Amino acid sequence: MAFEQAAIKVEKGREFGDLRGAIEKALAADRIAKYLKELRSSGIRVRDFDAALAAGAIDRAAGERPGTARGLHEALAVSDQAQVREFYLSKVEEVDPALRAKFHKLYQYY
Repeated sequence: MAFEQAAIKVEKGREFGDLRGAIEKALAADRIAKYLKELRSSGIRVRDFDAALAAGAIDRAAGERPGTARGLHEALAVSDQAQVREFYLSKVEEVDPALRAKFHKLYQYY
C-alpha cells in the first residue's frame, strides 16, 4: 500500500500560494545552487525550514523582498504552516543528486 497524503483544506489560500511559489522559485533548477550556498554560508541545514525562513535565505534565492516568506508563513494557520513545511521538505529531497553530493554536509542529519 502506497503512502497517500491526507487532504487538508487550506485556510489562507493567497498567502499559502504565495509562499509555495517563493519556495518553488528558490528551489528551481536555475536557483537551487545559490540557495544551497546561502544556507552553507549561514550554517543552516537544508531541512531546517524555520531557520531558512528566519535567515531570509528563501527570499534571497527567490528574488523576493527580505522578510516576505517569513511574513507569509506567520500569517498562515498552523495546519497551513505544516503543509508548507511538508512541501518544502519534499522539494529539497528532489534536488539533483549531483548537487546533493556537492552540498552533502547540508543534507546530513547530525
